[in-house]
Amino acid sequence: MSVSPGSPARRRVAVVGTGAIVSGSHLPALRAHSDRVELVAAVDVDQERLDAFRELAGAQVAGFTSVDAMLDAVRPDLVLIGTPPSLHRDQTVAALKAGAWVLCEKPLTLSLAEYDEIAAAEEASGGYAAVVFQHRYGSGAVHARELITSGELGAPLVAHCQTTWHRDAAYYAVPWRGKWASEGGGPTMGHGIHQYDLMLHLLGEWEEISAMAARLVHDTESEDVSTALVRFRSGVLATVVNSVLSPDEVSRIRIDCADATVELTHLYGHSNDSWAYTPAPHVASERATAWRTPAADVPSSHTAQLGALLDAYDTGTRPPGSGHDARATLEFAAALYKAAFTGRSVRAGEIGPGDPFHEAMHGEYPDWAPKERA
Repeated sequence: MSVSPGSPARRRVAVVGTGAIVSGSHLPALRAHSDRVELVAAVDVDQERLDAFRELAGAQVAGFTSVDAMLDAVRPDLVLIGTPPSLHRDQTVAALKAGAWVLCEKPLTLSLAEYDEIAAAEEASGGYAAVVFQHRYGSGAVHARELITSGELGAPLVAHCQTTWHRDAAYYAVPWRGKWASEGGGPTMGHGIHQYDLMLHLLGEWEEISAMAARLVHDTESEDVSTALVRFRSGVLATVVNSVLSPDEVSRIRIDCADATVELTHLYGHSNDSWAYTPAPHVASERATAWRTPAADVPSSHTAQLGALLDAYDTGTRPPGSGHDARATLEFAAALYKAAFTGRSVRAGEIGPGDPFHEAMHGEYPDWAPKERA
C-alpha cells in the first residue's frame, strides 16, 4: 500500500525471536499496518525456525542469528521482541542504543532493577521501550476506562481480578519456564500480569497490598498460584487471583461502582461482547442504555497496540505501555511477591534500590530463592 503525500514514512521494523508469539500475533499486526510499517529483518538463534519464519513473512526479510549483527546492518526504526523473558533487558537496551524504539513481550524485565536500566537507556537514546499489554487497547477496555474515570458509573468501590488458567507438567518441561532467572516468576509474572495490568489501567494507583503464594502442584522454583488483597488510593478494595491450576479457565475483571457493575469475561482476548454493564436499582434505564459499548468493535490485540505505538512514533511522544505505566505494573508484581513471601503488607513506592525485591522478584527469600530449590 502506498503512503499518501504528507504522511509519515513507513517505519522499518525488525523482529527478535520468531516463535509462536511473533509469527502468530506480531506478524499479523505488522500486516494489518502494512501502510505504516515494513518488516525488514528477523533474528533467531535457531536457523531452522528463522528460515521457516522468513518463508512465512516474505523473502524481503533479512535473516540474522545475532541481535547485534542485525542492529549494525539494518538500523531499524522499531524492534519487536518476542524472546524468553531473561533476554528482554539486554535486547531492549541494545535496540535503544542503536536508535530504535522497542515493543517487547511481557514481562519487559525480570526485576525493577533491570527496568531502571531500560529507563536509563531510554533517557540516553531518546527512544522508548513499551511492553505488550494488548488488553488495554480493545474498544471495550477504552470505553470502560472512559466511563469509570469520568465518574459516569459512580465511584468505584470493589474489584475482582481473576486469571485462573491451567498449565500441565509438559508446559513446565520447557527449560526456561518456572525458574526465576529465566522467567522471572510464576503466574504472577507470566500469566495474570495481563489482567491486573488492565485492572490498574482502569482503577489507577494502588496504595497497599497483602498476598499469599504457594507451590501446590508443579515442581518449579516459582509459585503456581498467588492471591492478593489490594487497596487503591481512591479507596477501592480489590482481590487478585493468579493460577495455573484451574481446569475451568477464565480471565475476568469485575468492578462494582456506586451506580453499576462492569464485568469483563474472556480467556486470552476480549471484544465488545466480552463486557457487561449491570445498573444499580436506582439508575434510570435511559442512563444505563448510554453505557452500551461502542458500535466499532476493536478486539484487544497486538494489532491495536501496535497502532497506538505508531501513532506515538509519528508524533515523537512517549507511547502508552512505557515509562510509568510499564514500571507501575512491574512494581505491583514485585510488591505482590514481597507481601506473599514476607507475610506483611507492602505499600506502593517502598521497593527501591537496596531492597532485595528490587533486585529479584524472589527477594532472596528462604524457600523461594533459587539456591533453596537446588
